[in-house]
Amino acid sequence: MSIILNIETATPVCSVCISEDNQELITKEITEGQAHAERLTTLIQDAIREINISMADISAVAISKGPGSYTGLRIGLSVAKGICYALDKPLITIDSLKALAYGTYLETGIEDVLYCPMIDARRMEVYTALYDTKFEEPVLDTHAKIVDESSFWQYIEKGYQIILSGNGAEKCMSVLHSPNITHSKIISSSRFLINLSHESLKRQIFSDLLYIQPSYHKKPNITVAKKKL
Repeated sequence: MSIILNIETATPVCSVCISEDNQELITKEITEGQAHAERLTTLIQDAIREINISMADISAVAISKGPGSYTGLRIGLSVAKGICYALDKPLITIDSLKALAYGTYLETGIEDVLYCPMIDARRMEVYTALYDTKFEEPVLDTHAKIVDESSFWQYIEKGYQIILSGNGAEKCMSVLHSPNITHSKIISSSRFLINLSHESLKRQIFSDLLYIQPSYHKKPNITVAKKKL
């Protein structure tokens, strides 16, 4: 029996899922945004209590490692590392875009397409990648991209169908007019970590608690208060 606490904080969604042997036991999440620091530990406690287990029963903690919200990623990883240190449990880290793409595939069940997860990075910029349905190596690696009319054209010319998902996808549809590109309204959730985290646990692929950092992929947008200028 393997029980994993899965945590997703890379986007405005604050999500916690507990899974056992690749099956979802319970999911707790809020979508209003900017509540990760206030609500994450409460969601974990509520989930643990409702399925009547203890934290000691958890085999590992899995965290969506980024890219995504600078603050959300820091909070999520800090909580995950704290639990792992306290309970001497291994930490599993999963690319946030891969989890979103895989979750979109599970939700839609569509084969023979490219899945294009998009996490909002302000204005017309998104964190994105491309995955086929094997979900091994990405067809297009994770990167920050300013989306315009020509984006992904090299794949469209080859006849690929592309499905966008995530909280950065809808704004991009205003400039992506190809019939080969469709938009799913699926957004990030800790449920999408389940299969990937249990596979990592099975293969004993863990992250070093001392050195692991979120995958930001770009510098944070830090502003200075006008009073200090």
